[in-house]
Amino acid sequence: MKKRILFLLITILSLNCYSQISFQKGYYIDNTNQKINCLIKNIDWKNNPTEFEYKLSENSESKKTTIKTIKEFGIDNISKYVRSSVNIDRSSENIKNLSNDKNPIFKKEDLFLKVLVEGKATLYQYIDRNLRRYFYNNENSNIEQLIFKSYITENNIGTNNRFRQQLFVDLKCPNFKTSKIENIEYKKNSLVRFFTEYNKCHNSELINFESEQKGDFFNLTIRPRLNSSSLTIQNSVSNSRDTDFENKIGFGFGLEAEFILPFNKNKWAIAIEPTYQSFKSQKTTNVNNISGGVLIANVDYSSVEVPVGLRHYFYLNNNSKIFINASYIFDLSSKSSIEFTRNDGSNLNSLEIETRNNLAMGIGYKQNDRYSLEIRYQTNREILGNYLSWNSEYKTLSIIFGYSLF
Repeated sequence: MKKRILFLLITILSLNCYSQISFQKGYYIDNTNQKINCLIKNIDWKNNPTEFEYKLSENSESKKTTIKTIKEFGIDNISKYVRSSVNIDRSSENIKNLSNDKNPIFKKEDLFLKVLVEGKATLYQYIDRNLRRYFYNNENSNIEQLIFKSYITENNIGTNNRFRQQLFVDLKCPNFKTSKIENIEYKKNSLVRFFTEYNKCHNSELINFESEQKGDFFNLTIRPRLNSSSLTIQNSVSNSRDTDFENKIGFGFGLEAEFILPFNKNKWAIAIEPTYQSFKSQKTTNVNNISGGVLIANVDYSSVEVPVGLRHYFYLNNNSKIFINASYIFDLSSKSSIEFTRNDGSNLNSLEIETRNNLAMGIGYKQNDRYSLEIRYQTNREILGNYLSWNSEYKTLSIIFGYSLF
């Protein structure tokens, strides 16, 4: 079963599922200022692109073009990128790499800047891995970087917040108080709010691309499940206590919090899912080394598992998608044990269950962002971790049903 699931996961990963990243209506403007309506491959760029793929029609072949030949491109009602030759400061914000100089170190570069808010004053964003910079212009002025830089002082870390002065000087509004400018942060949401309010103050037509992109980035899902679990234990000193509790069918219940990562078409998510599970079994064995000749082993194991996992979605169409996930499971067992007794009920000894963490892999299907079904395999979990002479193998295969509350 483990090999079959692993094969299935690899197969799904290799699939180019229809419409997981789609060509959507858009346009581009080339160096001759000619505007071409087309279909652009929307991969929801996490980093600002230097190229993109497009089609002139649904049935035509896709082509690639680069920043060298394109002045502007956009996807209708979703995003817009403008090429600009700008001075950019690439100083690191990593504490280990901070300099003693508070002033930005500018370098001229041709970049595709992402438009966040467009109007009388326009806000742009540039992201390159850990580098995040914001740019702006007011009406027909040149695009400039909003300056923010961290640097090392004698005893501390200082920040150059010159961007506030830039906004105060260049983007005035009678309704803006000094405190408003002082409280602006060098963060997307804070800057988007400010530029939106500025354009409204001047009755300027504006497009807030960020408002178009707001989505559901959190899901809470109830997840009952059917578990097929098995447990074997071995003693390295005496094999008379080795026990195979065989496979048992049980039920579990989980509550999953899923956090959708806001890039790459919302295909990645982090999931945390506290789950109650239990395993009970009894095994009777005929032996010669105890009175009565019968050894009875009872296991009563219950715990709260807390899988923390990374999930990836493959879109089939607008209403359905396949997902795979990998999780690291923290297991919190309580008052669980394995008891050995004679045939007359007298106790021989007991083993307190103390578990170790393990891994899980799953593959599933989700419909209408509401209903889901997943098959999940857990790797071996050691449940007798406090005993040097004991080893155990606890494995679970689950069929998980899901209903998203929101």
